[in-house]
Amino acid sequence: MRLVVAVVGKARHPALGEAIRDYETRAARYWPLDVREVREEKATGISLDRVKEREGARLAEKIPERAQTVACESGGKSLSSAEFAEFLRQARDDDRDLAFVIGGAFGLGANVASKSTMKLSLAPWTLPHEIARLVLVEQIYRAGTIVRGEPYHK
Repeated sequence: MRLVVAVVGKARHPALGEAIRDYETRAARYWPLDVREVREEKATGISLDRVKEREGARLAEKIPERAQTVACESGGKSLSSAEFAEFLRQARDDDRDLAFVIGGAFGLGANVASKSTMKLSLAPWTLPHEIARLVLVEQIYRAGTIVRGEPYHK
């Protein structure tokens, strides 16, 4: 089992980038985690759909062939932390790779979202993509502590 987190862009704010890296490091203690960043598309002079399409094409290249793709986007399925932990535990037990994809500032392109096997909501609100990444990796870390019965999850 391998977890891939494919994301558009890097955190622009240094403190946010540090928090993301911290949780990615923590999560990697529990799960084989591979974070893959792709370049943001400049939105100058092209449609937002074209921006999402180009970013989506870059994301698609980062998704392992046999991985179940989980699109992180508003309107997706909401899971409690315990349910998410069970989802990851089951994928691990089934030796199934998971690829979580987070789009850029304008969301995920249809070229990626339509090929995902699951849509996952990280919050009932629309989140900036950098915050979505932080929330996802914190929950991956939390899931590891839940599966191992550690006290982080309260």
